[in-house]
Amino acid sequence: MSASPVTLMVARRVEHGRYFDFNRWLNEGRELAADFAGYLGSGVLAPPADDDEYQIIFRFSSSETLAAWEHSASRHAWLARGKGLYEAPQEHRATGLDTWFQNNGNSAPPRWKQAVAVWLAFFPISLLFQWVFGGVLADWALVPRVLVSTLMLTPVMVFVFIPLSTRLLAPWLQGKWSPLDLLARWRHAHR
Repeated sequence: MSASPVTLMVARRVEHGRYFDFNRWLNEGRELAADFAGYLGSGVLAPPADDDEYQIIFRFSSSETLAAWEHSASRHAWLARGKGLYEAPQEHRATGLDTWFQNNGNSAPPRWKQAVAVWLAFFPISLLFQWVFGGVLADWALVPRVLVSTLMLTPVMVFVFIPLSTRLLAPWLQGKWSPLDLLARWRHAHR
């Protein structure tokens, strides 16, 4: 069993026409997980317009706390209520930083690529934070200023922007694109 945080990533392909029911059911499950000891948070990555596979992320403080939630009667009842809303899920567990970078059974990319992906997510959000709140916090002492900024930015980064960055950069992270391919994709997206 692990003593470090564990992330359960589940891919669920929504049954045609059941999006509203699926989202309501999914939110119920996230609220349920939040009541369990060791729960650190959850997130959902909606599929692109041409797909129907949602990526759902549950994070717990250890493999023991994750197992307690997974084997609970309330979770089993929740899963039973979801029958017919989605096709058979694919599940993957990961610990540590590699959690964000392992995809579809692939091994984690080199650390330098992981660092680039995290920086690409962190820089614009940090810049926006400083632009919006920098003036308010400028007169604060260093420790409270850093405390407030990290308390506000960490959840946003962990649950939204780093997963988004790694999803957008997945082909490059797994060595399927070169930097020139990424530049061409960026240019195409910003026309």
